[in-house]
Amino acid sequence: MPGLGCGLSLEFGGNAAYCCVMSDALYEQDVLAWSEQQAERLRRVARGERVNDIDWAHVAEEIEDVGLSQLHAVQSYLEQILVHLMKLGGWPDLGADRHWRAEIVAFQSNAARRHAPSMRQRVDLENLYERAVRQIELTTYDGKSAPIPPETCPVTLDRLLNASCTELEAIFRPVDPGAAGD
Repeated sequence: MPGLGCGLSLEFGGNAAYCCVMSDALYEQDVLAWSEQQAERLRRVARGERVNDIDWAHVAEEIEDVGLSQLHAVQSYLEQILVHLMKLGGWPDLGADRHWRAEIVAFQSNAARRHAPSMRQRVDLENLYERAVRQIELTTYDGKSAPIPPETCPVTLDRLLNASCTELEAIFRPVDPGAAGD
């Protein structure tokens, strides 16, 4: 019967288990078992076997979710880079600067590793920047608030992914009003 896995023998670590659960129920109750079951069925299809009980709706949903998960991870890393750059610009002498720089390098590495060309059109850097600014606006260290950041994001996506921490830090360093010529 389509949609049922009755009588299907699944191998998990050498132990055979008989599954008699509808695909929807298995998907909701044990996504790991469901994904292993569906992967095995798809491999059978790839070998040319005829398989009628693939949970196509959930398979398509999960494939789409994989991409969205990667996109959200990249966006989160980019936002954290922006937050930490603003922390460095706002509190350079706090003593946490080495830690913040190390975090920036780690976030940047993770973002660059997961970034894919198709994400470029989906990453809204201005939105991420606005969210980072909102986080910083509420932050104080030693009773000192961060300087007011620029209204728009001062870096491009490419620079955020590829520039050195030193280069990015210089971009986010606040301009000293007394340093502008008299």
